[in-house]
Amino acid sequence: MKHESPIVTWHFLGVDINFNLSTIMMLVITAVIVFIIAIACTRNLQKRPKGAQNFIEWVFDFVRGVIESNMAWKTGGQFHFLAVTLILFIFVGNMLGLPMSLVIDHTLWWKSPTADAHVTLTLATMMVLLTHYYGVKMRGAKAYAKGYATPYVALLPINVFEEFASTLTLGLRLYGNIYAGEILLALLAGVTTTAFGWIIGIPGLIIWQGFSIFIGTIQAYIFIMLSMVYMSHKVADSH
Repeated sequence: MKHESPIVTWHFLGVDINFNLSTIMMLVITAVIVFIIAIACTRNLQKRPKGAQNFIEWVFDFVRGVIESNMAWKTGGQFHFLAVTLILFIFVGNMLGLPMSLVIDHTLWWKSPTADAHVTLTLATMMVLLTHYYGVKMRGAKAYAKGYATPYVALLPINVFEEFASTLTLGLRLYGNIYAGEILLALLAGVTTTAFGWIIGIPGLIIWQGFSIFIGTIQAYIFIMLSMVYMSHKVADSH
């Protein structure tokens, strides 16, 4: 059940940099799918939406609700497109590894990109860094820095540590759920190849596929919701 990853090493200035070709390929595929969805849903916009336009408008309305539950729309509206793009990207990425996995010569090529901790931690780091950027931009460097010592200076180390903890939990939560789901799907698929294993394996695969879709959807929502919570804490005057 253990498969290798297609790793390519690049030697640069005496440092070995490893690239996972499978993860890179799946990230590109995810981005292309999201781009196609966006084009397909918005190319014939009408005042009375129908078809695919209904879907994309529902996504925008849903994400707007998430933002408004954490901050005033006047402040949070500028993050609307960011949040919509991110939730679509994460959702599609979560779903890609569910229908199948592609293994060639014991090398795993097709999987969910979010089943790679490097991807989820990079997304989490990007969002946390953006919260810092907009916090400084919208509140000013002095007011933003002062927030870390509010209400007590003694809380400064705790508040700084919280930034690292938030990044880890945001990224590892997404990774752990998607990776564990794919591992169990692989185990159930392996059971179906045994003599009578299909009796348990096939119903198990169907049930777990449905549950994994639910988990993948929830995890995309949680990632966006927490990202907007962190953003609201940084851009609000009462941080």
